[in-house]
Amino acid sequence: MTYRVLVDDSASDPSAGIWFAVPGGFTELPIDILLAAPASAEADRLQKALAPMVEAVPDGVTRQQFIAQLASGQQLLRALREVGTVHCSLGVHRDDTAGSNGETLHSLFTVSWRDIAWSPRAVSAARAVATEGQHSHLEYLDLPSGPASMGETVRTPTPESGLPSTAMLQIYAYLPHPDCKRMAVLMLSTTAVARREQYREILRQIAELTSFESPLVEA
Repeated sequence: MTYRVLVDDSASDPSAGIWFAVPGGFTELPIDILLAAPASAEADRLQKALAPMVEAVPDGVTRQQFIAQLASGQQLLRALREVGTVHCSLGVHRDDTAGSNGETLHSLFTVSWRDIAWSPRAVSAARAVATEGQHSHLEYLDLPSGPASMGETVRTPTPESGLPSTAMLQIYAYLPHPDCKRMAVLMLSTTAVARREQYREILRQIAELTSFESPLVEA
């Protein structure tokens, strides 16, 4: 079997600060483009890209609903960026586990930066899952990039939020940066709570491939 590895242009960006790989089925949501300032070149490209999709919706009410959903998605991305999110990908996979009906599963993967007080990396990794609260299935890892930890939560939106009362599984991986002053937080969210083990393995694999040094730089 032949595997293809796609290298994004950001892999050669010396200011990126973190490099990682995601498995098949994940599509990046370009935060900067989707939240481009009005009258900017990025906003113009976004409008041209979305125009055929909007015009393809024949019903006026349905078209307004589509635009409203797009605006809601932009609000979510804006909230993510405000808490330090630098990457966001949408995962779409078919449930091929034994006994499943082959339904389509959705997930959201994000990478965020968090400033932390200086301490040894192993201490920061342990503290992250110990102080967040409500974390379960705690795990401490020794990754190629250094000490890390994993934990997970299951949350259900309150009626006041206006969101569907569907349980949301959120799996976290905490990777302290070598400078000991910041931490990369990888998070994988999904409503497929029953597939906890499979999604946890996906996030573990992503964490194992994450590096704070560009993999394209020759030693």
